[in-house]
Amino acid sequence: MISETYQAMLGGKSVIRELSEYAAARGKEIGYENVFDFSLGNPSVPVPDAFNERVVELLRTQSSMAVHGYSPSLGIPSVREKLAASLNRRFGMNYTADDIFMASGAAGALAHAFRLVTAPGDEILTFAPFFPEYHPYVDLTGAKLRVVPANTEDFQINFDAFKQMLTPAVHAVLINTPNNPSGAVYSEATLTALSAILAEKEQEFGHDIWLISDEPYREIVFDGKKAPYVSRFYPRTLSCYSFSKSLSLPGERIGYVAVNPASGVSKMLVSMCGQISRGIGHNCPPSLIQLAVADTCDLTADLSVYETNMNILYDELKALGFDIVRPGGTFYMFPRAMEEDAVAFCKKALRYDLILVPSDSFGVPGYFRIAYCIDTKKVERSLAAFRRFVQEEY
Repeated sequence: MISETYQAMLGGKSVIRELSEYAAARGKEIGYENVFDFSLGNPSVPVPDAFNERVVELLRTQSSMAVHGYSPSLGIPSVREKLAASLNRRFGMNYTADDIFMASGAAGALAHAFRLVTAPGDEILTFAPFFPEYHPYVDLTGAKLRVVPANTEDFQINFDAFKQMLTPAVHAVLINTPNNPSGAVYSEATLTALSAILAEKEQEFGHDIWLISDEPYREIVFDGKKAPYVSRFYPRTLSCYSFSKSLSLPGERIGYVAVNPASGVSKMLVSMCGQISRGIGHNCPPSLIQLAVADTCDLTADLSVYETNMNILYDELKALGFDIVRPGGTFYMFPRAMEEDAVAFCKKALRYDLILVPSDSFGVPGYFRIAYCIDTKKVERSLAAFRRFVQEEY
C-alpha cells in the first residue's frame, strides 16, 4: 500500500519552492539577471577561504577512512569537543563534548530535538510568523504544532496569547531567533520573560517544558549587535544550529544539537539522539565536513552583505509607503502588503518580475517575505521594478 500521508502531501507543495521554480523558468525566458528573485533563503556570499583550505588540507593529509568513512553515531568526538569549547568561549556556557550531537543541518537537529522531548499527542507551541516547514517537521513525529498569534508591532512574543495557549498538553516551545521571516531578534527582556513563564508553568503542570531554539541565523545580526544566546536564559534548552548561514554551507548539511548541561540530563539526551537516528535514518553527517567546520567554527563568511542589502531595500520600501518592522538580523524582510490579500499582491508583483512570498503560510496574513540573499547590484536594480509596481498597481 502506498502511504496516504505522504501522497496527500504532494498537493501541499511549499509555496517558497514553487515560486523559486517559477523564477528559474522565467529566467530561461528573459534571462535570470532580469528576474528579481526574492523567494528562496539560499545564502549567497562565498564560503570563507579558510574553510576550503581546511577541506583541501584534510583530503591531502588524512586517511581515506578519516575523511570518507562513517563517523560515530553521535559525531566525531574531537569535533564535538571543539564545538563545545567554541560555544563556551563565545557565550559563557559550560558544554562538554557529551552535550553536543552532530546533525544534518538545523533540520536534522530539529528532527532529533522534537523526538527527544515529546511523545505522540503532545503539543509544541511556536510563534507566528514561523518557518512553514515546522508543520511537517513536527506533525510527522506524532506531536501537534500549535501557533501563537503574532505580535505585529515588533515581532517579539505575544505573551498574552502565549499564556492562554500554554496548557498541560504543551511539552515543548519552539522559537526561532533571529527569525525567519520577520528578521526580528528576540531581546534579552523577551527571553527572560519567556523563561520565567516556562519555569512557573512547569511547577504548575508538574512536568518539564523544553525550549527548542532554532538558531541558524545566530551570526547574522545588524547594527553591531549580537543575538542573545538562548540557552543562557533557560536550563532545559535544546539549541539547534546549522553552519548553512554562518559559513555559507547549506549544501553540506552540517549542524548540531547542543543540550544545555544545566538541564541535568544532557548526556542522556545526546545518547538518545543516536537511538533516534536509528529510527529516522538521519545519522552520521559527512566526516570531512565535520572535521572542516570544527576548525573554522569561530569564523563566518562576509555576512555584512546582508546588512547592506537590508538597508537598501528597507529605505526604498519605506519611502514607497510600505509598513515594515526593521529587521534586526537574518536575510529576510517582512513588509505588510498594500492590500489585505497577500497572495493577490504577490501575483501582481510577478508582472514586474518581482518574486515575493505571500505570508499566509508563515501564519500572518497580509504580509510578504523578501529573501534578500542575492547580489547587491541586483538588489539595487530591483528598486526600479518596485517603484513601477507600486506606482502602477497602488
